[in-house]
Amino acid sequence: MRKIVILTGAGISAESGLGTFRDVGGIWSQYDLEEVATPEGFARNPALVHDFYNARRANALAAEPNAAHAALARLERDWQGEVVLVTQNIDDLHERAGHQRVIHMHGELTGALCAQCGAHWTAPLVMRAEDPCPECGEAATRPDIVWFGEMPYDMDLIERHVISADLFAAIGTSGQVFPAAGFVMHANAAGAETVELNLEPSELSGMFDRRFEGPATEVVPGWVEGLLAGGLRQQI
Repeated sequence: MRKIVILTGAGISAESGLGTFRDVGGIWSQYDLEEVATPEGFARNPALVHDFYNARRANALAAEPNAAHAALARLERDWQGEVVLVTQNIDDLHERAGHQRVIHMHGELTGALCAQCGAHWTAPLVMRAEDPCPECGEAATRPDIVWFGEMPYDMDLIERHVISADLFAAIGTSGQVFPAAGFVMHANAAGAETVELNLEPSELSGMFDRRFEGPATEVVPGWVEGLLAGGLRQQI
């Protein structure tokens, strides 16, 4: 019963209508990321940051899981070994597809965080700068999102999973953002087999043992089908 660790990035949700950082004309291209995705930007203009994430929250709520999300949920359900899913995405499409255990290393749009006391709670659809924290009462609420310059969540746990994997797969990620970009290096060093599934070559494609290139809704279901039909050794 072999252990599979999967890292997913924006590319797996793109076909559900959620843009990647590099989409021309997408929501990310309409904002200066220094102003909406950093602690400093939030300190300067919290209303702008809340407007940005309110729009993203509404966009994610309107999106539907696609065939790639469904395939990974099936893999978790039917694989005889352990499947660990780590995502860089802040949407909940993996969960809505049926995945039971998802590690959100960059936080979640459905979460709220108090910048003053660190309390966490479920975010309303629309958040405002003047919203009080339910724990301390301060008007310091922010999206529970890991911004540039902040430490991703659960890094110790994720790294333990990566170095104990028999197979490490990266799906729909550009390989440009650390520390997630370093996971394949840790997996290789620990002796895991590695596979990349992506629309096009990434910055780290040369570090993977195998690659599957194409839209996530095509390559991920096929890869999962092969794993379940033939076992891990036939697929790596």
